[in-house]
Amino acid sequence: MKIVVDKKIPFINGVLEKRADVVYLEGREISRRDLLTTDALIVRTRTKCNRDLLEGTSVRFIASATIGFDHIDTSFCEANGIFWTNAAGCNSSSVQQYIGGALVHLAHKLNLTLAEKTIGVVGAGNVGSKVAKLCETIGMRVLLNDPPRERKEGSNNFVSLEKIVDESDIITLHVPLNRDGIDKTLHMGNEGFFSKLNKDQVFINSSRGEVVDTSALKSYLRSRKAKACVLDVWEHEPEIDRELLDLVDIGTPHIAGYSADGKAKGTSMSVQALSRFFGLDLNAWIPDAVPPPEHPILELDCRGLNQQAVFGQLVRHTYDIRADDRRLRESPKTFEKQRGEYPLRREFAAYTVRLRNATDGTLALVRDLGFHVSAL
Repeated sequence: MKIVVDKKIPFINGVLEKRADVVYLEGREISRRDLLTTDALIVRTRTKCNRDLLEGTSVRFIASATIGFDHIDTSFCEANGIFWTNAAGCNSSSVQQYIGGALVHLAHKLNLTLAEKTIGVVGAGNVGSKVAKLCETIGMRVLLNDPPRERKEGSNNFVSLEKIVDESDIITLHVPLNRDGIDKTLHMGNEGFFSKLNKDQVFINSSRGEVVDTSALKSYLRSRKAKACVLDVWEHEPEIDRELLDLVDIGTPHIAGYSADGKAKGTSMSVQALSRFFGLDLNAWIPDAVPPPEHPILELDCRGLNQQAVFGQLVRHTYDIRADDRRLRESPKTFEKQRGEYPLRREFAAYTVRLRNATDGTLALVRDLGFHVSAL
């Protein structure tokens, strides 16, 4: 049995070698020739699993260690007996942390009281739901837009995109990339969309770059109508638009979901799916140890701090979004290298917070964000 694995998938080295011939390759460089006698493929988004790559090969199984699967031609796979799977929800808490970092930065820069703001979450799947929960926890009014869920569940918990645009102070996208069909999201952020936004709104995209028309977004930002813009994803990655980078308030190299925790979950879900498909003994495998954060314990005196100030200190202790922004601005041409060599980031649950002089409400806030909490 032969398995080809993207060499940048973490925690997987040495796991499958006793059960198969494992070849590690650069994801963007995996070719049809590499797969002629390959049974299984474990990849990230950089490997386009389509007819050109797969036709005439012996591949029977594809696992993507990512939540997205728009890099997989699912119709071709299904028509040719190739089983495919993705790691749905693996990095939802990581993106939640990223959005927390963005909100903390924006609140400081723009002097925002977050609890007085409305956020429109477009796409309420695994990721969007986690983002919505965080925003509700810090007191924001949350509007959800998700047509597929609304069709299944009814309209009680969802609003139209028009209402999102009309009533939101902040709009954040968490949709899959659908190139056609009733739920098409390709260029949903087009000229018409941006023409409806006003100068007091913040726009965030950490879903897929192609969801937004770059030209339309640049026109919107050049017009100085936007209050702020945060982008983690870009059309034509890794060759990103430098002018657009100059126009946004925060720009990062598609790393919103790149916590060590999210990566570990994506890898374990892929290995477990492979095990189930081929009848191996790894159905419950998880990485032995995810490296701990450098400073896993935070002691915080809450005297004189409101809940937004507490939230800000907690998020910055775990993740400073400005560092990712600085690296990208300093060297846009190393976009892919920055992703491949991304520094360790652990999610909220990897930290213990020791609180002094905390109210019951503050204790509840910190717990609801996912931290381990102890009172001093």
